[in-house]
Amino acid sequence: MLTPTLEISKIKAIIFDVDGTLSDSDDRMVERLQNRLRFLEGIIDESKLKLFSRWFVRTAEGPGNWLLETADRLGLDHPIAAFFDKRASAREVLAHHYPLIPGILPMLEALSKRYLFAIVTARNEVTTSQFLEINNLVKYFPVVVSSQTCRRTKPFPDPLLHAAERLGVPADSLLMVGDTVTDVRAALAAGAQSLSVLSGFGTEAELQKAGTQAILPSTSSLASFLTEAHLELI
Repeated sequence: MLTPTLEISKIKAIIFDVDGTLSDSDDRMVERLQNRLRFLEGIIDESKLKLFSRWFVRTAEGPGNWLLETADRLGLDHPIAAFFDKRASAREVLAHHYPLIPGILPMLEALSKRYLFAIVTARNEVTTSQFLEINNLVKYFPVVVSSQTCRRTKPFPDPLLHAAERLGVPADSLLMVGDTVTDVRAALAAGAQSLSVLSGFGTEAELQKAGTQAILPSTSSLASFLTEAHLELI
């Protein structure tokens, strides 16, 4: 869905979130919770258990984002991140291997010929690096901004402004691609453009309300969407 406010001609670099945008991690979290609740299957129908698991994980994401934002405001994010980095380093790498959303690799390959790329994620540095290495994505992303790269992370504009500086482009030439309201808020705060995808937990209604400028069913549709929109401008 294209809105008049999305200016395709201004885009020089695309900033990608990870979870729910490049990685199918949201579905994995739902699956893990559902497996933990298998003991309830004699009481609750499996389909209802799956719906409950998805609802629970999605509902928990809002307070989780609020907690990270509050930790940033209070200056408590570094101890929290250090804990998760240590926890991630102590585990086997494959434990953090969330599969790519189908169609991501051809999408990146097609768009890499026209745009610069960067990662801006609320993940810690360890798991972000593991995800990119395992899925052979390192070559696409010369700039990776994790939760601790800047003093404050999303929804603050700091990580997007940092990515713009590293890429050598103005912030208003960035397109932030993500699946949550947090991604939209960060983009707009930085003066960038926002495109949302429904492959994570964000709903169309809440993403539109947050002010995103375009919504796609999946990140894999991004190449065809931008190509078609670019051709319309020629």
